[in-house]
Amino acid sequence: MENEYSKLNRIIRESKHIVFFGGAGVSTESGIPDFRSKDGLYNQHDVKFDHYSPEYLLSIDCLVDRPKVFYEFYMQKLNTAGIEPNRAHYKLAEMEKAGKLDGIITQNIDGLHQRAGSKNVQEIHGSTLRNYCMKCHEKYPADFIFKSEGPLPLCPKCGGMVRPDVTLYGEGLPQTAWIESKRLIYNADCLIIGGTSLAVQPAASLAYDFPGKYLIIINRDKTARDRGATLVFHDNITKVLDAIELED
Repeated sequence: MENEYSKLNRIIRESKHIVFFGGAGVSTESGIPDFRSKDGLYNQHDVKFDHYSPEYLLSIDCLVDRPKVFYEFYMQKLNTAGIEPNRAHYKLAEMEKAGKLDGIITQNIDGLHQRAGSKNVQEIHGSTLRNYCMKCHEKYPADFIFKSEGPLPLCPKCGGMVRPDVTLYGEGLPQTAWIESKRLIYNADCLIIGGTSLAVQPAASLAYDFPGKYLIIINRDKTARDRGATLVFHDNITKVLDAIELED
């Protein structure tokens, strides 16, 4: 009987248009906590933030109404300086270079896919590596907020508040990345979903837009798309991706 890894490699060989759709679980081995697991960011209790919900702390309402609270949480929990890509990031970059991956759709905001060498990356939740002034829209580099003095990062040009270019709760997704993500999903004959619980909408809806032949799920916990998937791995994503054999 064909084992699961053999099936995975057969699917990879047969497929002409593979797309990877990933979440926080892709970056946990780099030292970035995910959000909803028992050890994830949403379950890390801090006396300074305990009376706010995690969703509120990462919302546009918190940024506008309680900016000092927002930036204290953001600077404590979401600083990825010094974080390096892991083998999962590098394997996906290798697949793209080998012509076996059309693109990556990521919910992550850490920029690690690009650092690993991936070119076609759709960041549907934005990136902490980009910042801009909310008033004059001047752009600032990745470390601007984390190196700013005082409780609020202010624009040297106009004095406005500088925010990360990430999609906060209560905001719409970036349309260019969203439209391109839907195009990739629609044209794919194989969709690999990895490291995501598929709990965050509207991003999770992409998993249901896939009309292609092969659906592969890689996640430690069960997801709503396990039923009906071609292959399901409740395992470490790096371990599963390492099993993919690329032809020379």
